[in-house]
Amino acid sequence: MIKKTIVFAMMLLAISATSANTTHKKTQEMFKVTTVAPVNGSYTVAPEIPEDGMVAAGTEITITATPASGYSLDAVYYTFKGGMWGTTSVEGFTPTMKITVDKDMSVGAVFVESNLVENLNVTHDVVYAQPGVKPLKYDVYSPKGAKDLPIVVIVHGGGWSSNNEDIMRGLARELLTDNHYVVFSIDYRWVNNLDGDETPNSMHNLIEDVFGAIAHIQEHAAEYGGDPTQIAVTGDSAGGHLSASAALLSTMIGDRGFSGTNGVYEFMPSYMPHGKTVETVKREITDAIKVAAPSYGPVDAANFKQFMKQTDQAYYDAVSPIKHVPNIGDRAIPHFIVRGTEDPLIPKEIVQAYVDVLKKEGQTVEYFEVQDAGHAFFDWKPDAQTRATFAKYGIPYAEEMKSFFDSVFY
Repeated sequence: MIKKTIVFAMMLLAISATSANTTHKKTQEMFKVTTVAPVNGSYTVAPEIPEDGMVAAGTEITITATPASGYSLDAVYYTFKGGMWGTTSVEGFTPTMKITVDKDMSVGAVFVESNLVENLNVTHDVVYAQPGVKPLKYDVYSPKGAKDLPIVVIVHGGGWSSNNEDIMRGLARELLTDNHYVVFSIDYRWVNNLDGDETPNSMHNLIEDVFGAIAHIQEHAAEYGGDPTQIAVTGDSAGGHLSASAALLSTMIGDRGFSGTNGVYEFMPSYMPHGKTVETVKREITDAIKVAAPSYGPVDAANFKQFMKQTDQAYYDAVSPIKHVPNIGDRAIPHFIVRGTEDPLIPKEIVQAYVDVLKKEGQTVEYFEVQDAGHAFFDWKPDAQTRATFAKYGIPYAEEMKSFFDSVFY
């Protein structure tokens, strides 16, 4: 009788365990993983994605990419819905990338022609400061054997609130097709609390990050073959504003604060080289920046004050490059500017107003209205549409920008 009772109890436990496992399987969260067909190369996914694409949450998959002959890896990536522009991409720049499945996503690999990168040394994620939660960093694109080449600093766009330096790598590569420059693509804090910082970041903090990056770049330029006294600045959209700020607001670098007390607005770089005074850094940055190429960006805070918590006009003026254009007799800052005729975010009037002020002060301006182009055509992302837009508009106008820089430095 005892044996029968024990056997019966064991059967109940087995049934209970089977039922629990079945329930667990039924409630296991699943996500759709879509593999994007590669071009000019191939990649593998391990473990293999089921035919229906459904993968259990928490599964770690490994993407391994192999370029075709004549091509090199651009990035392994995954893309998901979310972020300021509707989709967000996370990219890796080595042939193997591990991804933990925790949402619906697309995965893939992108390849570029080898002649774009085979003569470059690319250094990713150089940290120049960490004033908040996010380490601030830049990428360096340097021709092999570079020595004392002029520097181009690129500032990415994204509404002061998204993207990072990776999105400018297409432009960086195009500016280096003649090996005339060393290119630094920089990141910065996002406005308000979007980086997770407890204290909101104001617009002047982002400008201070750009100055901090440039100070760090100047300090380390020789390591990459760059000349710290010869700098061009460029950027698109919000980066257009920040690059114009770098060119025109450097004379406002100082350590007396940005509160407007006694009418004082001074930018304190988020990185200061050891042993240098803020006055020295101001002079070195101001003297080094020789040319600017702010692309389809707003340069008057009146056009983007919705991104700021401040409400006073004096603050707006202090972060508006258009309010600080020097007369050419005092300082020459030639400008190369582009805007797409179909840009839905930056009206023609905004860019034209800046061009008019520059010309009024005697500055050299080369302004292109790019027929049929929309916004952000200098961006580079893994998706086919963004890359096609860059090929159609970004590449030819990167060539025009490079020629303009050449006219200044060569």
